[in-house]
Amino acid sequence: MRITFRQLLVSCVTMASLVSVSANAQDNKAAPASSKGSSTTKASATLRHSNSSSPGPSVLGQFTPSVEEISVTTHSLSATGVTNRTPGGGLMPHQTAPRSQSGVTRDFIAKQSPSSNITSLVADLPGVTVSSQDPYGMTGDHIQMRGLNETQIGYLFEGAPLADPINYAPYTSTLIDTENLGAVTVSQGSPDLNAPFYNAVGGQITASALNPSRKAGGFIDVAGGTHSFNKEFLRLETGNIGNSGIRGFVSFSHTSYNNGARGPGGLFRYHVDSKFVKEWGDGNSISAMFSYNRQQATSWRSPTMAQWKQYGVGFAYSPTFSPGNASYYKLNQQNLNQQLVVVPMHFTLSDHLHLQVTPYYVHQFGPSLGGENIPASGGYYGTQQYGNLDRGTVVNGNILTSSRDPWNQKTGGLNTSADWNISRSNTFSFGWWYAYTTHEELSDFTPVNANGVGLSGGVIRLNGKILSGYDLNFMQQVNTLFIADTQKLLNDKLTLSAGFRVAMVSRQGTNLIPGADPYKMQGNYFEPLPQFSASYQITKQDQIYINGTTSFRAPESVEAYSQIFDPNSAHAVMQPQSLKPEYSISEEIGYRHQDKLYNFAMSLFNINITNHQVTSTGYIPGTNMMVASPINIGGQTSRGVQAEFGLARWHHFSPYVSGQFLHSTFDNDFNTGSGLLPTAGKIAVGAPKFTVAVGLNYDDGHFFGNFDLRYVDSQYTTFMNDQKMPSYITSNIALGYRMNSYGRIKHPQIQLNLTNLGDNHYLSGSSYTSNAKAHLTSTGATASASAPVYYVGGVFAAMVSLSTGF
Repeated sequence: MRITFRQLLVSCVTMASLVSVSANAQDNKAAPASSKGSSTTKASATLRHSNSSSPGPSVLGQFTPSVEEISVTTHSLSATGVTNRTPGGGLMPHQTAPRSQSGVTRDFIAKQSPSSNITSLVADLPGVTVSSQDPYGMTGDHIQMRGLNETQIGYLFEGAPLADPINYAPYTSTLIDTENLGAVTVSQGSPDLNAPFYNAVGGQITASALNPSRKAGGFIDVAGGTHSFNKEFLRLETGNIGNSGIRGFVSFSHTSYNNGARGPGGLFRYHVDSKFVKEWGDGNSISAMFSYNRQQATSWRSPTMAQWKQYGVGFAYSPTFSPGNASYYKLNQQNLNQQLVVVPMHFTLSDHLHLQVTPYYVHQFGPSLGGENIPASGGYYGTQQYGNLDRGTVVNGNILTSSRDPWNQKTGGLNTSADWNISRSNTFSFGWWYAYTTHEELSDFTPVNANGVGLSGGVIRLNGKILSGYDLNFMQQVNTLFIADTQKLLNDKLTLSAGFRVAMVSRQGTNLIPGADPYKMQGNYFEPLPQFSASYQITKQDQIYINGTTSFRAPESVEAYSQIFDPNSAHAVMQPQSLKPEYSISEEIGYRHQDKLYNFAMSLFNINITNHQVTSTGYIPGTNMMVASPINIGGQTSRGVQAEFGLARWHHFSPYVSGQFLHSTFDNDFNTGSGLLPTAGKIAVGAPKFTVAVGLNYDDGHFFGNFDLRYVDSQYTTFMNDQKMPSYITSNIALGYRMNSYGRIKHPQIQLNLTNLGDNHYLSGSSYTSNAKAHLTSTGATASASAPVYYVGGVFAAMVSLSTGF
């Protein structure tokens, strides 16, 4: 079983963003020594597991395994994993995929706030807009790429799809601690053909954890800051365990803060990561990743535009309790709990056949809490009216309750693929993905006592049944099959790749609330998804490519299939829609230059979407409970250009700049149910025309700093373009000093992170409605005004962290 030099080289450059030099490398140009003359500041990592099956740039993309070793050793430039080898200060790693693709490496990640999550870390990349609600990145940021949001983007973590498989929320803050994150890659607009998705019409985000060190030791990081922020992190490394070929790490962290200017309450989080790796023979490996997250946070309150103008960042839940006050902050909380296991396996079956198998299991659960006043008598259980409730304190005919949504979801899956090297220049790939999901969601109401705490007697029952607005049991099965072929021609300069994937999604469930129609819900989807790409290596430094991609997204959320009721109404407050799958066809043409001095990439893109589903997140009327409501607005066309430039380290400086121009419009008039609104040709919601990011990194081996500035253009928030969110600018800075090693203490450092310099108060994202002002439809009926609600951007925060390896 041999690996040719050419195959090794192609595999290496595919994941060069994840790899530093070998333990014996001493390339002073790539990893400059400290200006203080320290003899210990040299980059170090290990290059392992190079997949000889990788044929080079293809429709399989980043998900095709290649170099998988991402580890921090005790001989590196920094105990945090900084090597200073990635252009743009870690924002522009080497790419070869025949599509728009960007990324961040440890050179950038390690200098950000240790509370950052996968989503917040990619905010500087071209075409990416992140809607942050808190300055620490702990409560799940929202993201848009080319006018499409996070529910339309596929998320891979360690080779497994770990976004919610039904509402597609990524919950990236629950996945991994920043200290354990190796790299993140963003593919704007084009998912991998073999990636396990059925929602990725807007592209793909791929994240990988650090691999365990080969030497025993560990890493500790403690941080404190404004808003009573604190984080304690500890990672213990086993190193190589005897001659077993096994090594691993286990880490634990605790994080908490208060909301400060954004109102009362705050967040606490407990998190555990563990990863073990076994390697043997020629390219064989098994990894096992385990993660546990326990997180509770006071919900952010989302204002309308009128409320924002009146209250600004002070629009928040009430800090004190009074009878009947449903906005008391302790009644409005979000719990994000998660357990996951991912076991990526790679086997070399012969010189020409390689197999990848990734089983995974994810358990996500709540509850979500919101305060609500319900009728003490004459209210409704589904469509059935009830009599007197004998629980709780009656104020103005209502009982104040804690409305609880204890959602519970479990997913198990298996993703397999094989690569058959038919010849040196041709590779045939095929695979299968299967996943099974169960989802349970039974809302309930608990009366609140005079102290604002739920009564110990538990939930309200009617004739032995829990009073509820929805009692959902949902099941989903997914099967996808793919085949692909990659051919290299003209002395391997030209690479042609084509593939075909078929996705089959089956959903069914029940709603046990009296009067629910339909009682039984189901949806079955079968979608053929071809892809094609071609790339030409003009020189060793210059590449051009084109691609054509098709993707689809099954309807989002259980609410798309089932009615939602409330005790305050005899009618469903949210009706299911007969939604067709969203389907996209996208094309790109691009160019990239990569050498020792600078990297540059630019691409032109076109995306056509049919049955485009815009997700409007809003409050159930009269409550503090928010739900996602998908709306089919017909077709949407998005065209634009994106570019990025990153300079290699020059006199310890490394700058970066990225930008995108986007023109995105609706193709059809919007059907309100009582007529059409003239939305065809209107600018699409959530699609800023211009976005720009500028970064500057400095690192001389001891002193280091990082600055970034982001501009996001104004965005329409209604289909009729009668309300929009203003443009905004944010900037962050990091400053630090890294010391020499002292015995077993490896490169201790101090780091200061300042986010949102200048404390800019701004709106960072929104829900969407058809019209914020009343309009006449095509039938002469009046479409009533409906105000969008907005996400308030994170305020200024400062954090100091102390860390060291050992």
